[in-house]
Amino acid sequence: MATQTLGITFQYSHTIGRGEFSGPGFRNPVAVALGEDDTMYVVNRSYEYRPDGKRITICTVDEDYVGEFARGVHTAGETEENENDGSLIWPTSVAIDSKGNVYVADEWLNRISMFDADGEWLGKWGTKGTGDGELDGPSGMAFDADNNLYIVDSKNNRVQKFTGEGQFVAKFGSTGSGDGELNLPWGISIDKDGNVFIADWGNDRVQKFTADGQYLAQYGKGDLQRPTSVDTDSQGLVYVADWGNEKVRIYDPDGDLVSTLTGDATISKWGKDKLDANAEMWQEREIAQGIEREKDFWGVCYVEVDDQDRLFAVESCRNRIQIYRKQQPMFFGGRL
Repeated sequence: MATQTLGITFQYSHTIGRGEFSGPGFRNPVAVALGEDDTMYVVNRSYEYRPDGKRITICTVDEDYVGEFARGVHTAGETEENENDGSLIWPTSVAIDSKGNVYVADEWLNRISMFDADGEWLGKWGTKGTGDGELDGPSGMAFDADNNLYIVDSKNNRVQKFTGEGQFVAKFGSTGSGDGELNLPWGISIDKDGNVFIADWGNDRVQKFTADGQYLAQYGKGDLQRPTSVDTDSQGLVYVADWGNEKVRIYDPDGDLVSTLTGDATISKWGKDKLDANAEMWQEREIAQGIEREKDFWGVCYVEVDDQDRLFAVESCRNRIQIYRKQQPMFFGGRL
C-alpha cells in the first residue's frame, strides 16, 4: 500500500524479522543502525527473565542473517557478571561512527559499549550521576559530521556531547515543558545541517536545536503521544515514532503534518521460513480471527531513514521492522 500526501508517496517495501531469542529474528527490538553494504545492527532488549535474548542482531536489508554479538545478563544486583565487557542489561540504542565501529547504550549500566563492525568488543565508558559527563538512563545516540557523539541523558533531562572516546564536550537542556526544556527525552537525530532533533517523550513533542543547543522549533504538539524516536531525510522531512498512537508521523520542515503511516506489514522471509517448516502453523493462520490486524504497527518505537530515503520502522511488540520507500512525484514540462 502507498500513502500519498503533497505529491510524495511512501511505498511499503517489505518486512524484516520474526520473534526469536537467538539466530535469525529479533526479541523486542528497540533500535537499528545502518552500516555499509545495507548491513543492519538491531538492538534486542528482550525480557528480564530471558537475558539470552538481549543482543545485537546483524542482518541485511534483504533479510540475510549475518550473526549476533554482545551478551545479555540479569539485572539482579550489581554483580561482577553485570560489569563484564560487552554485557547488556537494558540496551536502548545503537550508533555507528565514521570508522564503522558500533556504540550501544545501556540505561541500567549507564554506560556506552563499543564494538567493531564484526561485534568484537573495543571498550566501554560511562558513570552514573548528574555531573558533566555522567549519565542517568542514556537512551538515544547520534554522531555528528565531526564524529562527536550526542547522547540523550534521559533521566537528567538533557543532551550531552562527547568525543568518540567518551570525553565530555558540552551539554544542553533542562527539566520542564517550555521551549528548550525536556521531560524524559528519548530519541535523537542530527540532520545534514547539524541541527539536533529530540523526541521529547514526556512533553509529547519533538524539539529542534542548533548543534550547540539553542532552541529553534518544535513539531507534533497535539498530534503525538509519547514519541520515542525521530529522524530526518535528505529533503528535511521529519519522521517521528508516535509510540503512544501506534503510528509514524511525517512533518515538513515547517512543522506541518504531511503524512501518517499505520503499518502495511506482510510476512517476512524469516517468518515464511518458519511457517514453511511447520505446516500446521499455516493452517492455524487460515482460521485465525483478526489476522488482518497483523499488518498494523504495534509498539513502533524507532525510526531510521537512510541516505536513499528509505524508512525503517522498528516494532518492539511484533519483533520486526517495516521498510518504506519515499517516491518523488514526476514532473513534466513544469507541471505535475
